[in-house]
Amino acid sequence: MDKNAVIDSTITAFQRTFLEQQIDSVFKKYNFNGSIAVFKDSLQLYRKENGYSDFKGKVKIDSNTVFAIGSVSKQFTAALVLLEMEQGKLNITNKASKYLKAFQNKEYGDITIHQLLNHTSGLNTFGGKLMFKSGSDFFYSNDGFNALGQIAEAVSGKSYDENVMELFRKAGMKNSSTGNIFKGENFASAYLGNAAQFSVVPDMPKRLGGKDIGIPAGGILSTIEDLRIWNNAMYSGKILKPETLKQFVSKSTERHHAILGKMGYGYGIMINTGKPESYFHSGYVKGSPSLNIYYPQTKTSVIILSNIADEEKGKSWTFRPHVEVKKIADQLENVLLNLKVKH
Repeated sequence: MDKNAVIDSTITAFQRTFLEQQIDSVFKKYNFNGSIAVFKDSLQLYRKENGYSDFKGKVKIDSNTVFAIGSVSKQFTAALVLLEMEQGKLNITNKASKYLKAFQNKEYGDITIHQLLNHTSGLNTFGGKLMFKSGSDFFYSNDGFNALGQIAEAVSGKSYDENVMELFRKAGMKNSSTGNIFKGENFASAYLGNAAQFSVVPDMPKRLGGKDIGIPAGGILSTIEDLRIWNNAMYSGKILKPETLKQFVSKSTERHHAILGKMGYGYGIMINTGKPESYFHSGYVKGSPSLNIYYPQTKTSVIILSNIADEEKGKSWTFRPHVEVKKIADQLENVLLNLKVKH
């Protein structure tokens, strides 16, 4: 074994030990009900499942469990819009009113696709007044992303479900679906409360397609493995052309997240403002907190999926495990990059 191979093997062993010690402690501290995995490209560095996908039936979470991923869905919608752009069917500088009647009024007439993609449109909910002049600030809008799904439908002539299933096939994802069409098994029912006292979120996953959420904004179902496949496919250039991928991950505005702090925002993706470089997005629909992170410099994915949330304690409490794991992953990434510089 040559010197570089020995170094790589030693670093991988260090990563595995570090992750096991640190993330195991998060599971223990919060009795975390869900699944957490870390991959370097396709190499699994850490993986652990704990708790139940079905609390009443005592069905344990395993590697096949399908979770609702909330707003992690937004990056798929952004990708669909950018793929239509690559085919010449739209331009992100176009006004949404070109494609959707709902935008053909004085209030919404100047909103562009770009502004919907990075939440700078000023839109909150359809029918309401804009929060600010389009393009002048940031306001996170689920309705804005549902509009993007409708634009993709309008220019493709296909439903959002058809479009996103095609995208999943292109990426190589075999166990992902939407709340509208899911007919598989292994779905993690969503719960509110805690392991001792819980109530099931009704009508899941069908409720994800309702007016309150919307599939393009937060209605995709996926697994740890499929999200790893997606990260690798997306950021290695298998989905979008290089110049389009650059637009997808480029910071075009800034977000002040109530839980994760200050960050950059691209198209349906958040970006670390400092080191290490990372692309990520959190997701939350009732009972289903999630976080998907990708570190491009080391091709590392960190994926956290869960199916219970104690809403009485608030979102900050719900996302404490996710925040701690992100800090652990950021710390490890910085250590690895420093080692890389030295060698």
